[in-house]
Amino acid sequence: MKIVVCIKQVPDTKGGVKFKPDGTLDRAAMLTIMNPDDKAGLEAALQIKEQTGATVTAVCMGPPQADVALREALAMGCDEAYLISGREFGGSDTCATAIIISAALKKIGYDLIITGRQAIDGDTAQVGPQIAENLGIPQISYAEDVQIDGDVLTVKRQYEDRYHIIEVKLPCLLTALQELAEPRYMHAGGIVDAYEKDIPVITFDDIKDSINPAHIGLKGSPTNVVKSFTKQAKGAGAILNVEPDEAVEEIMKCLAEKHII
Repeated sequence: MKIVVCIKQVPDTKGGVKFKPDGTLDRAAMLTIMNPDDKAGLEAALQIKEQTGATVTAVCMGPPQADVALREALAMGCDEAYLISGREFGGSDTCATAIIISAALKKIGYDLIITGRQAIDGDTAQVGPQIAENLGIPQISYAEDVQIDGDVLTVKRQYEDRYHIIEVKLPCLLTALQELAEPRYMHAGGIVDAYEKDIPVITFDDIKDSINPAHIGLKGSPTNVVKSFTKQAKGAGAILNVEPDEAVEEIMKCLAEKHII
């Protein structure tokens, strides 16, 4: 069985967020990490590998420096990794990104695809399901637990205040919650091995027969970023050092002045 895990290198927001003039993230100017949901999905894939002897392939779409996330995946235990990168892909929204990744996955091959539920830089939760739709395979989102028996998966899917228990046959796609698995640490030997491996790069030329150039990149994306900005810090609130009854009166007066009540 071949498991392909789609990972994303995302900004480490603890180090600050920077933007380009066109409103897109300036990823090259920020510290980066592997997206947490993706990392949980990667760990789940590695656990299935240990149980069944499956192979695990990590795939990441991004600029050349995104190979750092792939080498982390290799150091954790992945068998191989591919970087999807090219200027033609720059500025792609979720729809265009899914088109590109789907074309690459057709080239790589798969039985089970695992993605994170969503990335912390976009929070759309769209790319995983869109990949499944493009490939015409079943999908189960919000996976919190997965058991495998032959070519059948039993998945515990989080759903509001309850769970779904769903059986699905391979090939299929899962989107992982962080609760799916606790990622393992890299070990020294794995890090050394990871940096000795070559990571193949899948470019536009490699998949151009499978995609329409008009449907990828910034110009081919049906959605566009109108404005981007960092989260503004809240100002200090007013502190009322009075008795509770007086505080209630002052709060109600303030709400009335602002026409909230």
